[in-house]
Amino acid sequence: MGESMSPQPTDAVPRPLQNPACVANAAWHSLLWLVLANSIGVLIAILLLFPALNRGLGEWTYGRWIITHMNLELYGWSSLPMAGFLFVVYGADRGLAARWCRPVLWVWSAALGVGTLSWLSGNSSGKLFLDWTGYARVCFPLAMLVLWVLLTASFAKQWNDPVNNSLLVRGGKVIGLALLMFVPAAIFIASSPNLYPPVNPDTGGPTGASQLESTLAIVAILLMLPFGLTTRKMGQARKVTATWVIFAAECLLCIALGRSDVSHHRPAQYLSLASLLVWMPLTPYYYAAFQWRPDTRRWRYAFLCWWSALLLTGWIFFLPGVLDHFKFTDGLVGHSLLAMAGFLSALLIFVMVQLLGEGSWIFNRTWSFYLWNASVVAYVMLMSIAGWREGFDPTFSIAPGMARSVIYVLRLLVGVFMLAASLEWFIASRELLRESSPVPESLPLELEKTA
Repeated sequence: MGESMSPQPTDAVPRPLQNPACVANAAWHSLLWLVLANSIGVLIAILLLFPALNRGLGEWTYGRWIITHMNLELYGWSSLPMAGFLFVVYGADRGLAARWCRPVLWVWSAALGVGTLSWLSGNSSGKLFLDWTGYARVCFPLAMLVLWVLLTASFAKQWNDPVNNSLLVRGGKVIGLALLMFVPAAIFIASSPNLYPPVNPDTGGPTGASQLESTLAIVAILLMLPFGLTTRKMGQARKVTATWVIFAAECLLCIALGRSDVSHHRPAQYLSLASLLVWMPLTPYYYAAFQWRPDTRRWRYAFLCWWSALLLTGWIFFLPGVLDHFKFTDGLVGHSLLAMAGFLSALLIFVMVQLLGEGSWIFNRTWSFYLWNASVVAYVMLMSIAGWREGFDPTFSIAPGMARSVIYVLRLLVGVFMLAASLEWFIASRELLRESSPVPESLPLELEKTA
């Protein structure tokens, strides 16, 4: 994972004039929703300790808050940093298009606000992360469509920019836009309760093939991500090519497994899933082939470590006997948080640090970095202990008891620590917005030609 601090030769193409306020605004909106979602998470932890408090919340009880918490983490915190990434990839942060980035972000946040009111009012499709119903089911896909229109318009206007100087780059961006165009419709259709039931009786749960398929989709994103963030170091083409060849081989293995509903006890299922462990050393090997800003090192190492932990624990939890013990327990809650608060959050912050440039200081404060990551470690350990106990005694997380109470008190404390770290980032992002230059109404002729 290491690399020299001295500049490395690259095959870089000079980037046109950028407006730092676009990515800074994306960071601010994403951190706003992270703070709100984490605040709800603390409330949920309190309600788990003191269920009687639900009576004082009227209709806004635990069941509605938990849905809101998960959706805001996914569609707010986890999604808006990628909007900033897409601004840069498709040139929306350059030239006159930059003035539209902030309104697009507010449209997205407004749609999330409508969704929040909808979920707290008891509207839900019953499908995990597809709880869009009523007005919210229309508003959020429209917000995604507004973002797509901005990306398409800015890319079309800057078709002949130096960053789009090859057929491969242009083709990749066109394919990306084509895929993004179908996402709003997919969200709208999949949210319909008439499409498929929230609990599907035709499947026995995840199989090795389905887990391999979903993880390979994440691997594909990780492999493509550097091309939108930086440039490859000179002489590293073989390293990149070899990694993509291994990925292609994994995809062929996934296709060969088929899609039948089979037990995870079959050796072919858990042994094929073990092939994903190759990405523990291979992902750092691949990322070392690219040129990164020195201030990304801390979060880049963090996301690579969390990625390795996610791969290893994901395979162990799938093994026969282990999955049977942890299924439907707090153990899988802890593993989900490892994926979201550990791997995904570190990846998103790494991306924003690379994009923000001089503004990356908001995420690189030592106190909040270690507080966040140590809290995730503690949370995963606590929930793994609770899940292990629950596997022997299903009433462990339901019936009051000293061990359960201690674990849940510590869980609440960890949630407060994570909220404190996210609050520091959010407050710092407000200062970054003041430092960022405003979007100009017009650009001088010579800059207009550059942008």
